[in-house]
Amino acid sequence: MNTEQKEKTGVFKKPWVQSLIAVVVIFGALGGFLYWQSAANTIAIDDSYLDAPIANIAPSAPGALNQLFVKEGDRIAASSPVAVVGSETLYAKEGGIIASAPNVVGSYFAPGQTVVSVIADQKMRVIGSIDETKGLSRIAPGQKVTFTVDAFSGKTYQGVVDEVSPASSDTGIAFSISDKRPVKKFDVYMRFDASAYPELKSGMSAKARIHLK
Repeated sequence: MNTEQKEKTGVFKKPWVQSLIAVVVIFGALGGFLYWQSAANTIAIDDSYLDAPIANIAPSAPGALNQLFVKEGDRIAASSPVAVVGSETLYAKEGGIIASAPNVVGSYFAPGQTVVSVIADQKMRVIGSIDETKGLSRIAPGQKVTFTVDAFSGKTYQGVVDEVSPASSDTGIAFSISDKRPVKKFDVYMRFDASAYPELKSGMSAKARIHLK
């Protein structure tokens, strides 16, 4: 053994070096255990997106558009008047953001024809699709959810599981390697306080993580 090798061996025999190595090994093992435990207690749903219902406002009788009180992009409260068709004043059943509104006063609208559309963003939810074999049976309403969106990847948002679809969404079919049977996908709906995150918009791509404990 040459001098350099002896020096290296001698360094590793020093008590403080051995203690340092022991600490590194212990913390490495602890970190691995915590990561494993965290992964065991969470279910990731990367195939997710934000979705808000759209409320369409239409007249009950035919008539011309006589007045329009809103324009695209406006935020309105529930029960706000949005237009007058014929002699009928139309009101928003849901609060939210105006997604579409006609530009020309005087346009004719038939009964049930949409005049104004409202994105009910306060009812926006995260919708994720998960294979039935990837932990679906462990997901239940009320479980804590954290999620990120591609547009703001550095921020984490909070929510809870709202409901699990009772039937397969059938958006895609995978196959179980073990028996070649088709694996169905199910939708998981996760609600959150949309008023706390005004930057979020319907249609954004998301990645969700469900916390089982």
